Amino acid sequence: MLIRGERSLRAIEGWIGTGLVVLVAGYAGTAGATAITGAGSSFGAPIYGAWGEDAAKDVGITLNYQTIGSGAGQNQARARTVDFGASDAPMSATALHDARLAQFPTVMGAIVPVINLPGVGDNQLHLTGALLAQVYDGEITSWNDARIAAVNPGLALPDIPVAPVRRADGSGTTFVFTTYLSQSWPQWQAQEGAGTSIQWPVGEGARGNDGIAAAVRNTQGSIGYLEYAYAAGNHMVMAQMRNRHGEDVVAGHASFEAAARSAKWADDATRRVDVLDAAGAGAWPIMAATYVLIPTDPTDPAQGRAVRDFFAWAFDRGDETARKLQYVPLPPEVKVGIESFLKQ
Repeated sequence: MLIRGERSLRAIEGWIGTGLVVLVAGYAGTAGATAITGAGSSFGAPIYGAWGEDAAKDVGITLNYQTIGSGAGQNQARARTVDFGASDAPMSATALHDARLAQFPTVMGAIVPVINLPGVGDNQLHLTGALLAQVYDGEITSWNDARIAAVNPGLALPDIPVAPVRRADGSGTTFVFTTYLSQSWPQWQAQEGAGTSIQWPVGEGARGNDGIAAAVRNTQGSIGYLEYAYAAGNHMVMAQMRNRHGEDVVAGHASFEAAARSAKWADDATRRVDVLDAAGAGAWPIMAATYVLIPTDPTDPAQGRAVRDFFAWAFDRGDETARKLQYVPLPPEVKVGIESFLKQ
C-alpha cells in the first residue's frame, strides 16, 4: 500500500481508534477561521482526514468530522445538525429533493474481505461472491467446506468454524457489500436483500470499520468486510476475489483503477456511479463511490460556502493524496460538473 509516510499511517490508525476526526483546512476565498462539521461514512473518513491534513497549509476552515456510519450521516444532514453528511449509499433524487439536499461523489474506493485463519496469509485465500454470500447466509459453516476448497486447490484450509463479522450500525459499506452479495447469489437477493442495515442470518455485529477490524483480529476463524484503507492501515489479512471474468484479483491500485475505468455514471441529481462488479478486465469486484450531502438552503450561508470551498479545494488539489490512500479520484469530466456546482 502506498501511504504518505508514517504521519498518514498513524493518522489513519488514530481515526480508526477514536471514530472522531478533527481537520484543519482552507481554500482561497474563505476569510478568517471558520469551523464546519460533517458526519457519516467510515469509508470516506481516511480521505477526508488526509485532505484536511494537507489543506491545513492553506489555512481557513476547521472541520470536525464524526465517523458514525452512512445511515446516521444521512439523518444528520436531513436534520441540519451538521454542515454536511457523508454516505456510501446514495440517496434517490426524490429523497434529495424532499430533504433539500444536494449530493455528489468525492472518490471511489474498494471494500475487501479480511480474515483470521491460522496458517493462511495475505492474498492466499481465494473467494467468489457466491461463497461470500453463503458464508454470511450460514450455508457454509466450516473453512474446509468443499465449496471453498474447490476454488483454493493446494491451500491447507483449517477445519474450524466460520465466524462471520458484520456491521451492527447503519452502514453504507454494508449497503455496498450486501448489494454485491445480492448480485452474486440469487438466494441472498431473495431472502436478505441489500441495505444499510439488514436482518443478518448469522454472525457477530460490530460498530464501524474499527469494530470490524478489532473483532476479526481477535477471533480465530473470522471473516469481515472493510474499506481498503482501514484494512491496509491495520495490516489485516485480505482475500483475493474472483471477478465477473473469472479472474482472481488482488486488492490494490491496479485492480481498483481497472474497475473505475468501466464505471457507469448517472446523469441526474443523484450523481451516482455504478462500479460494482465492473466489466473491466482485472477489475476488483467490490467497488463503490462515497458521497457528500449538503443543504441546498443552508441555515447559515457562510457555513454552506465554507463546505463548498473545502470540497472545491479537495477536487482541485486532492487527487494525489486520494491515490496514496488507494482511493480512485473522480474522472476529470465528472469533476467538472461538480466543481461548477460547488462554485455557485
